[in-house]
Amino acid sequence: MSTAVAQKPFVISRVFNAPREIVFDAFTKPEEMKKWWGPRGFTVIASKMDLRVGGTYHYGMRAPNGTPMWGKFVYREIVRPERIVFINSFSDENGGITRHPMAPDWPLKMVTTFTFEDADGDKTKFTTTWVPLDATDAERATFDAGHDSMKQGWTGTLDQLEAHLANV
Repeated sequence: MSTAVAQKPFVISRVFNAPREIVFDAFTKPEEMKKWWGPRGFTVIASKMDLRVGGTYHYGMRAPNGTPMWGKFVYREIVRPERIVFINSFSDENGGITRHPMAPDWPLKMVTTFTFEDADGDKTKFTTTWVPLDATDAERATFDAGHDSMKQGWTGTLDQLEAHLANV
């Protein structure tokens, strides 16, 4: 396996009408993530977090068609309220790493970086960056080809976060 990353990382940003601490909390409190995390139409069915370097966030979601999907973060860096870096993977119900249920050549592991920046008017600019870790050539190609799909998924997720923050 190669340790090279995709030639073009996936990056998406959004400015939220909420202070940085509140936006950061939305990503670091499992009871908050359960209210908004995931693509539009998905429901979080499990949300367990050990927020520390080396700790994990293990979650389950139910797709609109009823199919469960599981994911796992392994935290590498947590700098409150500026940045969170973790390895993101699909998982099974027990936290074992699995393949993407609909894309067998999707990278097993992704380095994910969330940044939180102050923006004018007590707002927060949130940015996520994804790059494959230890990916094969086929996995990198699948990742590179999937940017439009990732944009759609993240846009729905960030829409849900925006609605959640409006009620906090």
